[in-house]
Amino acid sequence: MSENLKNGNSASRDQAVMKLDLQCVKNNADHRTNEITVERLIIRRGQAFSLILSADRLDQNDIEITVQTGPGACEQKGTLSTCSTKPQRCSDAAKRWSVKVLSGSSSSVTLSILSPPDACVGLYSLSARSGSSSCESAVTVLFNPWCKDDWVFLPNEAERQEYVMNEQGIVYKGVDEYITNMSWDFGQFEEDILNICLKLLDLNTKCLKDAAEDYSARCNPIYVSRVVSAMINSDDDRGVLMGKWDGSFVGGVVPSNWSSSVDILRRWFKFDCYPVKFGQCWVFAAVMCTVLRCLGIPCRVVTNFESAHDTDQNLVVDEYFSDYGVRPKLNQDSVWNYHVWVEGWMRRPDLSQDSFYDGWQVLDPTPQEKSSGTYCCGPAPVKAILEGHTDVKYDVPFVFGEVNADKITWLVMANGSKKNILSDTNAVGQHISTKAVGSNNRQDITDQYKHKEGSAKERAVYDEAVKRVTDLKASETPSPSVHMKVSLEGAPLNGADIRLKLLLKSDNTKAQDLTLKMSAQVMRYTGNPAAGVWNHTTDVQLQPKT
Repeated sequence: MSENLKNGNSASRDQAVMKLDLQCVKNNADHRTNEITVERLIIRRGQAFSLILSADRLDQNDIEITVQTGPGACEQKGTLSTCSTKPQRCSDAAKRWSVKVLSGSSSSVTLSILSPPDACVGLYSLSARSGSSSCESAVTVLFNPWCKDDWVFLPNEAERQEYVMNEQGIVYKGVDEYITNMSWDFGQFEEDILNICLKLLDLNTKCLKDAAEDYSARCNPIYVSRVVSAMINSDDDRGVLMGKWDGSFVGGVVPSNWSSSVDILRRWFKFDCYPVKFGQCWVFAAVMCTVLRCLGIPCRVVTNFESAHDTDQNLVVDEYFSDYGVRPKLNQDSVWNYHVWVEGWMRRPDLSQDSFYDGWQVLDPTPQEKSSGTYCCGPAPVKAILEGHTDVKYDVPFVFGEVNADKITWLVMANGSKKNILSDTNAVGQHISTKAVGSNNRQDITDQYKHKEGSAKERAVYDEAVKRVTDLKASETPSPSVHMKVSLEGAPLNGADIRLKLLLKSDNTKAQDLTLKMSAQVMRYTGNPAAGVWNHTTDVQLQPKT
């Protein structure tokens, strides 16, 4: 950018000198962007800002303002708009900016400029002209959760402070019975982070293929959030993070050592946008939260415990055990100890005109399954997940499975045949958690994703979800006559043995002679079994109704 553009001065010697005061300190404070910087103009769409034009001679009734963003800017795509203090010279484009005179003299005029609430977000050039005088400068436009006409409008101020303005947060990990937490530095208002976020948008595959269309689509938070979901991982683009879940982490950072999105984004940008090594689900999610909050989309990090990975999206997770107790890995379905994603707040008029699907949307940047050929996930309306509406966009079946899939246990015989021995409808999706508004407490939001486990409503929703995905009623498995429950005696301690208790219960009216084959395997938090560490076989007689 030239010095003339930075300073807002005329770039032509043949024209009278015009100066432009962007009033960055005042405007950025009014638009809640002054924590980023006051050295350049950063505004939120749908909200007016002021500037002062000065020149030797100014006709305040004939001042023209032109704004444009991206290559091939044009009114039809919403990336170019011209407005004037002379109404007949104003653009009639759908995404029209407007200008009015607040005060002025023959040499200085204070203007109020208003961007539309659906303006494309990003970096714009802003030029002003009056008679033979002109000047040009730059302005960055963000989404506006304070504007009622913006699709990301969030009505509650306390929630806006938490989900847009708060630069610090908490990420929950562990297991459902022993939830742990870690502090995270989102840092969305560090001065260089906005430029990095805009660079991230420019490197997405859709922009590289057709930049004009991509810039035009940046008016839509649904589109932008989906692009960000794809760009946080690097599996099929020049995304920010490379994932790694096992083996050696030589050549990178162990995922558990990260605690700041700023460090990751700066490293990505510094080294020519080469993927940063390494990330896992909570790292992907935390970085995405930073990017969305920076762009102005309300966002929160969410952890789902006992999170299913349903690869074929039939809303069933299959587990296989051999007849000697050890679990072989016959397919890719698994249940993770926990999985972390984000929710972004936005309207969904693409799905319903009655705002039914508006509100929190699940977005998952961890590369698990492809969505329309790309490793991204969402936005999936949380309301659609709650009601089992698995036929709406985007990726609702996958997320529904994560929080409410049925877990089917199969016994694999020596001859290769298998038998369905247990159907667990309650295990998946426990203690879905996020940081509470205005405090460091954990908020359980499980009831926003599903109805009470075991209730008639929850089963009806599950049947509806399966029907919409497969057009088949959910299959039922006969209840077992023998029930087993393993419980932990005392809290687990690192480096110490653990004591487990196995409780057997019979629904039969007669005594049963049983052979118990027990084994223990190492399991990663992703649900993938590793080496066996213990096994034991014993015979017991189980008394009736005990």
